[in-house]
Amino acid sequence: QNEIEAFIRDQEEEAKAKASSMAKEIIGLAIQRYAQEETLERTVSVVGLPNEEMKGRIIGREGRNIRAIEQATGVDILIDDTPETITLSCFDPIRREVARLALETLLKDGRIQPGRIEEVVTRVQNELNETIQKAGEDAVFKVGVGKVDREIVGLIGRLRYRYSYGQNALQHSMEVAHLTGMMAAELGLNQTLAKRVGLLHDIGKALDFEMEGSHIELGARICRKHGEHPAVVNGIESHHGDVPANSIYSILVQAADTLSAARPGARFESFQNYIQRLEQLEKIATSFDGVDKVYAIQAGREIRVMVVPDKIDDLASHRIAREIREKIENEMTYPGQIKVTVIRETRHSETAK
Repeated sequence: QNEIEAFIRDQEEEAKAKASSMAKEIIGLAIQRYAQEETLERTVSVVGLPNEEMKGRIIGREGRNIRAIEQATGVDILIDDTPETITLSCFDPIRREVARLALETLLKDGRIQPGRIEEVVTRVQNELNETIQKAGEDAVFKVGVGKVDREIVGLIGRLRYRYSYGQNALQHSMEVAHLTGMMAAELGLNQTLAKRVGLLHDIGKALDFEMEGSHIELGARICRKHGEHPAVVNGIESHHGDVPANSIYSILVQAADTLSAARPGARFESFQNYIQRLEQLEKIATSFDGVDKVYAIQAGREIRVMVVPDKIDDLASHRIAREIREKIENEMTYPGQIKVTVIRETRHSETAK
């Protein structure tokens, strides 16, 4: 009896040691086979000018042009003594890219005035949507996960402009997909499905700044809506341990996600805290009825709130500004002061024939 128990114990220990060794070998092989460049993002973009006189034209008479650009795009335009250069500052990379492309178009065209600015910004936003769709298609093709619904492809493309602790969300998702696929291949599993689970595990991050809910809830919801494989949905729901992993693919994604995030230099903490503070500011303001657009600017020291003029009159504008200020004071911790500016703009136009 004792000999049998001792034999079983020895076999268990040997099996555990072998399993641990094999797991380390599989992860080691996956890491060695995959190499991905990682570029840390910035919160500013620099636009070159043909000459110094252009700074005056961008500012416009009494600052009307620069105000129009800032209002249409939601970015800060910083004009200083740096020769032939202006700086665009915004925590949202999509807004910053729209502003950069719009400014470059306006500089080439030479017509810089409020009406033209709005027209160019709208056109650039439409063009950027096409670029985002193309980025999603390229990612799906490079990773090799088969046919993906068009809406999900667009969301994958949007991850190109999202960051988590300084790590690009699209690069991270592709990295997780490749690592998951390699580990699945070593284990003799379905490599295409494994890569699909890895690529889509953070898809909710393309929506979490626009819709209520965590990126896990939003990602699982959108994948269920489009009939994704149950392993994909469980991989999304379980990769942070919120629900139990019920497939081997979910466990592989957890491992790959940790490997990608833990690589030295892949992420840094303080930048993400700054981003979360700005996003919280904007969410507080958008929670009020009658608010159309909200932009946190000046590194979070000011929040501009555009209201719907038909719903909000001048008196209500004062009330909303006061209520937003009170909500910020009650719900947030921040250094210094935050200025709340509510903008109510009414436009009337007639066409002379």
